[in-house]
Amino acid sequence: MIGDLFHKAYVVLAVIVFFGASVFVHEYGHFWMARLRRMVVLGFSIGFGPKVFGWVDRQGVEWAVRWIPAGGFVKLPQMLTSETIEGAADPAVPPASPISRIWVALAGPAMNIFFALAIASVIWLVGLPVPVNPPIIGYVEPDSAEARLGIREGDRVLRVDGKIVSRWQDVQRFTVLARSQTIPVEIARGDSVSNYVLTAIVNPTFGLKLLNLDPKDHPVIMDLAPSGAAQEAGLAVNDQFVSFGGVPVVGQSQLVDLIRAQTSKPAQVEVQRASQRMTFTVTPRVDPTSGVARIGVTISPSRVLTYQLQRPGPTPWEQVSGVLVQMGELVGALAHSKETGVSAKDMSGPVGIFGKLAADVNADIRLALSFLVMLNVNLAIINLLPIPVLDGGHITLALYEIITRRRVAPRFQEIATSAFAVILLSFMAYVSFFDVVKRGPLFKAMFRQETVIETPSQPTPAP
Repeated sequence: MIGDLFHKAYVVLAVIVFFGASVFVHEYGHFWMARLRRMVVLGFSIGFGPKVFGWVDRQGVEWAVRWIPAGGFVKLPQMLTSETIEGAADPAVPPASPISRIWVALAGPAMNIFFALAIASVIWLVGLPVPVNPPIIGYVEPDSAEARLGIREGDRVLRVDGKIVSRWQDVQRFTVLARSQTIPVEIARGDSVSNYVLTAIVNPTFGLKLLNLDPKDHPVIMDLAPSGAAQEAGLAVNDQFVSFGGVPVVGQSQLVDLIRAQTSKPAQVEVQRASQRMTFTVTPRVDPTSGVARIGVTISPSRVLTYQLQRPGPTPWEQVSGVLVQMGELVGALAHSKETGVSAKDMSGPVGIFGKLAADVNADIRLALSFLVMLNVNLAIINLLPIPVLDGGHITLALYEIITRRRVAPRFQEIATSAFAVILLSFMAYVSFFDVVKRGPLFKAMFRQETVIETPSQPTPAP
């Protein structure tokens, strides 16, 4: 019990330190460059909103930590500011040159890139755990289109939408990103390779496309509905399904199908609980809203997630370029939202960042460091967008001043920046809502998973 509390405290502290460090290096880049360019600095804050605590140093700079953990700011009255976030500026301070403003704006994203490369260098040296989840099909729904095409359990997926896959996560990722509901899929059985065009289905929970195929897995109970059939039968959180109604369970979709086929009829359910095999009798109940049979459980993939340590890890450039590729894929998916089904609700805000970071810290600190590489590259690129309140907005207005030799009216700057600040905070609240409502159970399941890190076996030395 005490050990569990200490571990949770460690996870919370690590998340605060890692996220805070990413914000700090960004804002310190602005702070350092502003000092270098002899600009006036009035404040340095991590977070937005009311202060949690703060102090004023000998040079009159107010340092503060604030309640809303959605970023930070350096109060520079000679830059375009927003009273909504930073408070009122001092009109008596003379404006800085546009070149100085550009340098200061660029320094924050540059620090995030340097920080990402530094972390990536550590990962390169110490190694990176990579998931061991081969793209082998574990379940094909009977009488489905896939079954009629001849796809069978044990077949290996080679390509999805023309892209090579090496693990099941790739199958899911390329299916989501595909710009059509019908997706070319290359599948191998032994030495024989076949090509199919499969129709994706939409996951009702997340609203994203998936192939109607499951990896081989034993679903685990992550939550129980109060007074539900499963709870009343004696099933418990962390029970792992072994069989249902005498049929071995090899995937989540299969388990759902087995439950729905057993409407109002008792079924023998075998589960693995710690080191024991246990059997219960459960009678599925018809949900009056959806009209389908349920037993009142939230399930997730196997609670044991296996990784293999890759040492040395990917090079720093491979890690950073990989993040850039994923960002490009996301932009493409959002730009073709009608075809992909990906929209703003599928993005994550501070809640999602904290949830994923906590799950990675809980699993292995190297996974958390890898996530930090991704986070810092994202912070750098997003902040360079030419939007008021972001660094790219400062750069755009400074370039406008250089080209036209005229400053944008201060009142217009203030209104535009404040308006976009409200829009940005509203967007964060919007995506955070989906982080809690839609992805909350997923983060909870990720946090509860056990992690096994395998080290590749070393060759036996020659005699």
